[in-house]
Amino acid sequence: MVEGKFATSVSCIDGRIQTSLAKWIKENYSVDYVDTITEPGIDKTITENSVFESIKIKVSISINAHKSELVVLSGHYDCAANPVSNEKHIEFIKKGIQVISSWNLGVKVIGVWVDDSWNVNTI
Repeated sequence: MVEGKFATSVSCIDGRIQTSLAKWIKENYSVDYVDTITEPGIDKTITENSVFESIKIKVSISINAHKSELVVLSGHYDCAANPVSNEKHIEFIKKGIQVISSWNLGVKVIGVWVDDSWNVNTI
């Protein structure tokens, strides 16, 4: 049996955001561990069929094996794989939240934006 409380982070592969994102999730949602699922520019690609199923499978494993009750989709400043405006990133995140929510996994789904100071901001 898994001990501790988990959340699931669906984020870009960019290592600059991982520490602050995990810390923010742990502090704001009182979890012990953060499962991390990454893809380049995930805030955009989560809505594309080419990665949709792969991400869904990984999120399902986190929920079923670790009993994660929260999925956090993020986008970030200076993303090499999705070089668009901050506003466009936020649009992608909102669409991604809808996609993940449509999977009916029975967990809370939120979106966050990691800004140019690496601060995490709820969408």
